[in-house]
Amino acid sequence: MKTIVTFLVTLAFTICSLSAQEKTMKYEASKKHPFGQYNPEAPKQLQDYKELIGIAKCESVNRKPDQSWAKPIKMTWKWKYIMNGKAVQDETLKEDGGHSGSIRQFSKDSLRWNVHYYSSRGVSSTLPVWNGNKSKDGKIVLYRKQNAPNGTEGFYRLTFYDISKEGYKWVGEWVDTTEKIVFPTWKISCIKED
Repeated sequence: MKTIVTFLVTLAFTICSLSAQEKTMKYEASKKHPFGQYNPEAPKQLQDYKELIGIAKCESVNRKPDQSWAKPIKMTWKWKYIMNGKAVQDETLKEDGGHSGSIRQFSKDSLRWNVHYYSSRGVSSTLPVWNGNKSKDGKIVLYRKQNAPNGTEGFYRLTFYDISKEGYKWVGEWVDTTEKIVFPTWKISCIKED
């Protein structure tokens, strides 16, 4: 009898524990929501990325050392909500074996995105960070200070644009501090799958 009581108490505790975990982590990825969900307690700006959440098939093209454009590389770009729906993570899987990703958090204090980037091409002890916001015209624009090879002060600017349920485009470009000089170095075009 004592064994049955112990079993029933353990079973009840396990069920209550799983139920509590389900409630506290209900925005995490699941069978029903494989890319997680937006948590309504998170900053509303997390929804800036809602059209990108899921999987897209893309083509990525970079400039070669001679400044001409290289051949496009096929790429998969995966997006999901993380940290129980309070941040966004993306991951790129490129046909050439170069993979990368970002953790995207919106700061209520600075009212801007902080995007931490990492790559399989090099392991860094400090992740580079881009900051920015969604513009009134629907673009997501992020900046990181970076001087041009000749020493001119400026930024490396990342822009998501033409964002829709069907897909999106992205461009990485060096800009001077006035943003009058613009030099694109990387372009990506994506079509959504999920």
